[in-house]
Amino acid sequence: MKNVAIIGSGSWGTALATHLASNGHNVKMWSFNEEEKNLINNERRCKFLPGVVIPAKVECYTDIKTVVDGVDFILHVTPSKFTRETFVKYKEYVGNKPVIICSKGFEKESLKTLDEVMIDELPTVRIGALTGPSHAEEVAIAVPTVLVIASHDSEILNLIQDTFMSEKMRVYTSDDVKGVELGGALKNIIAFCAGVAAGIGLGDNSFAALVTRGLGEISRLGTKLGGRRETFYGLSGLGDLIVTCLSEHSRNRRAGVLIGQGKTLEEAKKEVGMVIESIDNIDVAQKLGEINNIYMPITNTVYDVIYNGLKPEEAVIQLMTKEKKCEWD
Repeated sequence: MKNVAIIGSGSWGTALATHLASNGHNVKMWSFNEEEKNLINNERRCKFLPGVVIPAKVECYTDIKTVVDGVDFILHVTPSKFTRETFVKYKEYVGNKPVIICSKGFEKESLKTLDEVMIDELPTVRIGALTGPSHAEEVAIAVPTVLVIASHDSEILNLIQDTFMSEKMRVYTSDDVKGVELGGALKNIIAFCAGVAAGIGLGDNSFAALVTRGLGEISRLGTKLGGRRETFYGLSGLGDLIVTCLSEHSRNRRAGVLIGQGKTLEEAKKEVGMVIESIDNIDVAQKLGEINNIYMPITNTVYDVIYNGLKPEEAVIQLMTKEKKCEWD
């Protein structure tokens, strides 16, 4: 039995807490919101996961020191844009405890991956990244799920495998932290594009082309930034890309559908009702592609849709009529 801290009480944090409690572990969650804390502790439910009953081994607090004290490891599960400010709240209590990043994204202002953000704040931090094709809605009801834990620390790899694995969850290991993080962040962009394509009524041919060419963009930028090519064809790349592009659970895809249907960005955000990581990720990836001189036509085109008023239908024409190229260029 392990004692686990989860920083963040949204759908993913709650799903992970539910899984770990079902494996027999004790979980302390942190929420910035008193109402969410009371809902978890008193009614055993999360507003983002209707119908899910949170086990008794899960307790929620608004005091972050209480959550981090005395645990074996920490899962960091806040939206990426709050990673630094939240980590600052508890970094003095971390000590030698591993911190496992379960969020997917970048810090928009610095263009840094989330492991880089934490190392900025605490150079001695022991880091891992847990990701893969996994919707909170399915993990919370014990649908069989496969994840990957990445770390340069073999003790962390063994710890997370031993703690998480069950007949309902399998966890593979990797030492490619950068690749795993980048795959998880960049796939959100293609999922958003898949939603836009669905919103304007494109078909299976278009979807298959988008996912395939999108994976090429992810791989080109990801390897330039230090990830290994094979990582982007594994669980954190191709696996996560498939589940996020296909599923109605995906808030990134849902936001894209709304944009394709003619909604404004603000209307889409309001209707989805949760953080849409792809919006900031598109901005960051466009900048990183430009800085590193990476060919990223899908990313650049959807950037123009979001930030420069390009109509989705015109974006499709632009992509279809680009200069002739070899497939592997």
